[in-house]
Amino acid sequence: MIRLAVRVAREHAELALAELLVLAPNGVEEVDVSDDVVEYAVYGAEGELPDLGDVRAAAGPALVEVRSSVVGDDWAERWREFHRPLQIGGLHLRAPWHPPAGGPEVVIDPGQAFGTGMHPTTRLCLELLQALPRERAAVADLGCGSGVLGIAAAKLGFGPVDGYDHEAESVEATVANARANGVEMGAHRWDLHRDPVPRAPVVLANLLRPLLLELAARLDEPPRVLIASGLLAHEADEVATAFAGLREDARLELDGWAAVLLRRP
Repeated sequence: MIRLAVRVAREHAELALAELLVLAPNGVEEVDVSDDVVEYAVYGAEGELPDLGDVRAAAGPALVEVRSSVVGDDWAERWREFHRPLQIGGLHLRAPWHPPAGGPEVVIDPGQAFGTGMHPTTRLCLELLQALPRERAAVADLGCGSGVLGIAAAKLGFGPVDGYDHEAESVEATVANARANGVEMGAHRWDLHRDPVPRAPVVLANLLRPLLLELAARLDEPPRVLIASGLLAHEADEVATAFAGLREDARLELDGWAAVLLRRP
């Protein structure tokens, strides 16, 4: 097993991470190297890891160093240690190997697709979702990844819930995770650039800035509520104002990332 580590300047780390997550949708391990340098690492067999040229391009001017090393047989246990259970409001998020904590929980296998709940953008979405009235309203989870947001919505009493993603692997992971969590959730292949935007009273869009701006441009009828995340903090104003017919009701920030709750007046 190979560990591919990318070291970047801390002042530009969040921008670099956003680009690296496109290449490594299963998530990355984050290590504080020094006050000025952050290391992001992915694990995989030879041939499974991102191309070095793509990694360097993704890190851009923030790049300090790229290094790879062969890791021992304990790499899987180290990866498990990296994924820790989280309590986000009234929801407990954990991997299958963590013990139940009692109360509502979402159990996600980190080895399937991006969206374990650990990333700040997912956590912010979950906080804003829990701030909504608990009602039986339909939810569309755009860019559903592993289905964590949609599963959480179903656990909170929303429904019906449907997830949409361009990647077939994400659709499969969402179906499997919904079944494992005992909730009903549809999952569909969907291309934001070409397919009609799904309609629902509540829309969850944990996407990067360019995709959110395209979504805003293609949205012919605003939903009652839209939660947009995947944003760096300085991008939130631009994205919030791009959605015509919606006004910002709340904003949360964490570790340089932001999520906004938009409502139809």
